[in-house]
Amino acid sequence: MTVDRLTVEYPVIDMSRSFRREIMTNWFGSITMRGEGGQKYATVRALQNLSFELKDGDRLGLIGPNGAGKSTLLRTLAGVYTPTSGRVRVEGRISTLLTIGVGMEVEDSGYDNIKTCGLILGMSVEEIEAKRDDIVEFCGLGDYIHLPVRTYSSGMMVRLSFAIATAIEPDVLLIDEVIGAGDARFSAKASERIEKLMSKASVLVLASHASATIKTFCNKGMFLLGGRSVFVGDVDEALEIYNQWVMQGDAA
Repeated sequence: MTVDRLTVEYPVIDMSRSFRREIMTNWFGSITMRGEGGQKYATVRALQNLSFELKDGDRLGLIGPNGAGKSTLLRTLAGVYTPTSGRVRVEGRISTLLTIGVGMEVEDSGYDNIKTCGLILGMSVEEIEAKRDDIVEFCGLGDYIHLPVRTYSSGMMVRLSFAIATAIEPDVLLIDEVIGAGDARFSAKASERIEKLMSKASVLVLASHASATIKTFCNKGMFLLGGRSVFVGDVDEALEIYNQWVMQGDAA
């Protein structure tokens, strides 16, 4: 994976009110006003001139406060957001645990949704067929797997979506926090499944507010602030620099 001078901007809201302007400036720190007359709108620069390279075996932890650009970077790497400038080059299959449940058809059965969502995630029909029994067993829905998804509880939908999303075997895995799914017993199974998924990926990019999680799973760290890279390199050094920044803010 190669990221070269990546910048991402997007319009947000009408910024004609000074209160909105102040909030957005404090949150993102880089706002450009566009438009004419009274029709002003803000363009937020969410990522600014990021460059880095990840090779086979690299596990990059994204560190930083809310609004630093971690989720935007993950979504840009996944192809959800288009760079304003710069480029992203990724080789191999990408899988994401950013928003699960994408493509779920509530009128179809859980069984049918395994195929639909699997295809959206990039699996072949043959691959879906080979993994279907494992997905059904893992989500533990029993006979509900044959009923329309609209009859499911929210927890049941999460379990099915999670089981499908983690069935893929990616070259590059992008995760926005290590998510929990369902009740306590299923969450334990989910954590174990995510760990196996991360261990199989050639490249991992993980965003988390938990330093222990970053340290456990990552060998590199990137400290993001205001869409800029403050530091990228050894994970222990990245966490140390970030923690120093947090302490300076607490002392202020």
